[in-house]
Amino acid sequence: MTARQSPWLMIIAALFVTLLITSNIIAVKIGVIGPLTVPVAIVIFPLSYLFGDVLTEVYGYSTTRRIIWLGFACNVIAVIAISVGGAIPASSYWKDQQAYNAILGATPRVLGASFAAYLVGEFVNSFVLAKLKIATQGRWLWTRTISSTLVGQGLDSAIFVTLAFVGTLPSPVIVAAILSQWIAKSAYEIIATPVTYLVVSVLKRAEGIDTFDYSTNFSPLALAE
Repeated sequence: MTARQSPWLMIIAALFVTLLITSNIIAVKIGVIGPLTVPVAIVIFPLSYLFGDVLTEVYGYSTTRRIIWLGFACNVIAVIAISVGGAIPASSYWKDQQAYNAILGATPRVLGASFAAYLVGEFVNSFVLAKLKIATQGRWLWTRTISSTLVGQGLDSAIFVTLAFVGTLPSPVIVAAILSQWIAKSAYEIIATPVTYLVVSVLKRAEGIDTFDYSTNFSPLALAE
């Protein structure tokens, strides 16, 4: 059974895309978790990195690349659908247009920041994990998942917060927001390490594969394996 035919891969890909779209929808709410003030999407968004780790570890970078772009395309479709829904004139009986726009509407700047952060963070996360797998000869999975997440989530947080808020928020606030998100997301990955081990172990046995990207073209835009 190839990776493209695998029902397990379809399930992981569907969960990855669902987490991505859902986190972007709920990210509008700012919440307080302990000492941190963060978007509530932080509750589920780091799971997309966990699934990204699983995809790269089991199926390899090229398969993960396709799913990253699939997630991007599905997110664009969701944004377009929400925008079209908001643009359709509201019925006189429906009084919640302002609430719809406030919760689901997003400025082009924030959307652009979100898309850029997602692509850079996910691709870097997958690249670092794939390279470390070769360097460690497939040992010490925890070093790969944590290291790749530290780099990927760090870039994701820095790119999003900077592009979305530079010029509108003071620099100390921007730096604090980046560090808060990075610390929280990275801690999430570290805590979830046993779950990652379990899922990877189950999938490798079920699929009968353990992919090493020795000859992979790591360009995010590559169409070939």
